[in-house]
Amino acid sequence: MQPRSLLPEDQPIVFIDAASEDRHAHAGVVATSDHELIRRWAGRRHAEPATGEATESGPATVSVNDHGAGVRFNFPGVSRFRPIEWDEWFRNFDAHALAFVYERDEPGRTLSNRYRLVPMAMLREVARVV
Repeated sequence: MQPRSLLPEDQPIVFIDAASEDRHAHAGVVATSDHELIRRWAGRRHAEPATGEATESGPATVSVNDHGAGVRFNFPGVSRFRPIEWDEWFRNFDAHALAFVYERDEPGRTLSNRYRLVPMAMLREVARVV
């Protein structure tokens, strides 16, 4: 069985920010570039900003195939990437014009750690963004 893609093929991906987050509660998968929303998502999961690539703060540690973005998260019990500060994480995120695509939290369900960091231009090619 092939894992399901986080990028839905049959419905648009809603692009949200902190001001519009509540207006799109129906959307199961959303995208954002809003730093506050990304920090809140990571905070609820105790995820820490990290990288596998060489950056201003250190050498490469893991080969990451992510279109050059280089940023990731370390989750509790899974710290495969080199931790970095939020400022460095967001500088890289912004410099690569990324979108953070993630599954929304659903009441009564375990939090999903599924996310993708996708170049905005690529996201527009593979999904309908509204």
